[in-house]
Amino acid sequence: MAFEGLSEKLHGVFSGLKGKGSLTEEDIDKAMREVKLALLEADVNFKVVKEFVASVKEKSLGAEVMESLTPAQQVIKIVDKELTDLMGGAGSKLTFSSSGLTILMMVGLQGTGKTTTCGKLASWLKQTGKRPMLCACDVYRPAAIDQLEVVGKSVNTPVFTMRSTKEPEVIALAGVKEAQKQNCNVLIVDTAGRLQIDEDLMEELAKIKRIIKPHEILLVVDALTGQDAVNAAQGFNDKLGIDGIVMTKMDGDSRGGAALSVKKVTGKPIKFVGMGEKMNELEPFHPDRMASRILGMGDMMTLIEEAEAKLDEEKAIELEKKLRKNQFTLEDFLDQMQQVKKMGGLTKIISMLPGANTNQVKEEDIEKGEREFVIMEAIINSMTKEERNNPSVLNGSRRKRIAAGSGQPVSKVNNTIKKYEESKKMMKKFTKPGAKLPKMFR
Repeated sequence: MAFEGLSEKLHGVFSGLKGKGSLTEEDIDKAMREVKLALLEADVNFKVVKEFVASVKEKSLGAEVMESLTPAQQVIKIVDKELTDLMGGAGSKLTFSSSGLTILMMVGLQGTGKTTTCGKLASWLKQTGKRPMLCACDVYRPAAIDQLEVVGKSVNTPVFTMRSTKEPEVIALAGVKEAQKQNCNVLIVDTAGRLQIDEDLMEELAKIKRIIKPHEILLVVDALTGQDAVNAAQGFNDKLGIDGIVMTKMDGDSRGGAALSVKKVTGKPIKFVGMGEKMNELEPFHPDRMASRILGMGDMMTLIEEAEAKLDEEKAIELEKKLRKNQFTLEDFLDQMQQVKKMGGLTKIISMLPGANTNQVKEEDIEKGEREFVIMEAIINSMTKEERNNPSVLNGSRRKRIAAGSGQPVSKVNNTIKKYEESKKMMKKFTKPGAKLPKMFR
């Protein structure tokens, strides 16, 4: 999980401060030394760390903090603000053409997940009401064009290819014309990468840039490469000029140094982060929300947005009607578990809850919870429709049959029914007149 190591260390630092009724300059110095070490261990650029710690220390020693009744909370507030500013302050959105076609040029080194990111971006754009097209301009990497076609098909997005030429600028220009012809309003151009930045690569990309005049050039970097990703961003920006960064594999980077360094070093914002392998796991980057996650304060805004995007509104309305009539069945219980899966499972939800970050919850407990989901799903699927809709008929012999059908002991069947009954009781409080089922439970 992104920033897990850093978050855990900062939590320890601030827990120590909270235990003190008042803070001295010595307390602040000690805390800042620990913050500095935590950031360096997270692979944050040394110059960035030095400036960050100096700024936090200066503001923490101000009268407003030192004379406050809750100085530790004031320090955390300062760190939150500084982290947010370090990652870019306000979130940076894509620039779209006011009319006609918007062209997004995707660049990066090989192995960063650029082609897959093109598909993820197309999927995200479709959710916002855009009509994207993908354009295959990587004419060197074996099967690159085939890969983009597979990616395009998976997100139901047209892909423009020209296998008859090895000139990417010719393909890109033809792609622009085809996108206009098909009434698409965004063209995502997938370009070739190299193992390293070289003159041939930059000359080719510069030629494409001159010919199609993209509205934005987005650099795709791999978060797992740490400061190498930052160096690549600086190199591409110096030689080509980029408008923003897409950071992939953020879900697998427990340190997060690249995300904390790249804006300060290059001056260019992170616009999106890849948080998983699925095509819908690309998120707009919000510095304030990420800072909140790092400090263990959760990210309720993203959680709410994901709930609104992924939970089925029609099912929500139907469930609310059933709850009003006290008709919550095992079928509904199963559906609720599947809705949680849509949102990324327990790990993702926990990581966004205030004060309940994944570094404070044992990994084996999360895995156990995920396994319980699978077991309960198998048990409910082994029931007849009558049993799911009317659990009162589940006598001993029926429970034995369900256990055999799901490959689980009878105790697991009993446990599933017990959890269902507990959920039903919890839901009852929303059946009072005027009460409305919260979006998170719909």
